[in-house]
Amino acid sequence: MKILGMGVPELLIILVVILLIFGPKNLPKLGSALGKTVKNLRDGMGAGEKEVEEAADDDEVVEVVEEVVEEPTPAPKKTVKKVVKKKAE
Repeated sequence: MKILGMGVPELLIILVVILLIFGPKNLPKLGSALGKTVKNLRDGMGAGEKEVEEAADDDEVVEVVEEVVEEPTPAPKKTVKKVVKKKAE
């Protein structure tokens, strides 16, 4: 079994090095980030072709404009300091 021209021993060595560098706690984060990146790349490469095909099939192209509504910012928080005065002895 070869993946990217590498056999099983080479892939196992790479996996061990990655485990040593990142540690077991960070591997799910790393895998999630890698998965999102691959998904975005696939969507980006495939989406352009679909839009071109759809535009070629339709006689009329309708543009959709999204209106961004800004939420009002909350009033700044006021900080109250408590001053304690000592009684004169």
